[in-house]
Amino acid sequence: MPRTLLALLLAVAAGCAATPPADAPRTVQAVDLGRYAGVWYEVARFPNRFQDGSGVSCADTTATYTPRPDGRVGVVNRCRNAAAGGAERVAEGRAYAVEGSGNARLRVSFFWPFYGDYWVLGLAPDYRWAVVGDPRREYLWILSRVPVMAADDYAAALAVARREGFDTGRLLRTPRLGA
Repeated sequence: MPRTLLALLLAVAAGCAATPPADAPRTVQAVDLGRYAGVWYEVARFPNRFQDGSGVSCADTTATYTPRPDGRVGVVNRCRNAAAGGAERVAEGRAYAVEGSGNARLRVSFFWPFYGDYWVLGLAPDYRWAVVGDPRREYLWILSRVPVMAADDYAAALAVARREGFDTGRLLRTPRLGA
């Protein structure tokens, strides 16, 4: 039985690292991970089971990225669960840049050995906003360095998502508790 379980886990892990589809969205050319580090406020997202699942309704969502000495990136996601009276939820993980991607394609894990794709599709030149998605267009996040994103920045981020083939009609604006 342990061998079967190990084989299953290895097969699942191999599937998680599958090649992107031929029509995958384009990423930015390069990301300076030192400049990308810090706190990002989620402004909008595609609904997903991690943030919008059973008993979960994330509001006031942030992601904090921290360079690690081993070359990887520490990731801490926080939100207030509106479905549980605003209780804080925290998920800690780590990421690494995909070789040859200019740091624009990251693999992120919150539960080893499982990794997800985190592709930077759009990024303001001054790193004040970012558009992040995955190659199959199942996930999309619009992030900002400030909790309330300027309307013209949001429009620019939406334009990037549309250009890369994301259905922006699916976006859910991230709720702000008490706002």
